[in-house]
Amino acid sequence: MLEPSVDELLEKVNSKYALVILSAKRARELQFTKDPMIDHVKSNKLVGTALEEIRAEQLETANHDYE
Repeated sequence: MLEPSVDELLEKVNSKYALVILSAKRARELQFTKDPMIDHVKSNKLVGTALEEIRAEQLETANHDYE
């Protein structure tokens, strides 16, 4: 995975663990809704789409403090 970079995503979420949990939950949600929160999705995979949404700050990340 080249885009978005992990460093860029960690600026939005405080830990790698929180990033994995948040993106996995959102990917599972996308599996059923098929309705991304961003207009132009680059990734073909649901986890990639979830990560793009995190980068675009479309997901609430404040409730995912797992440290």
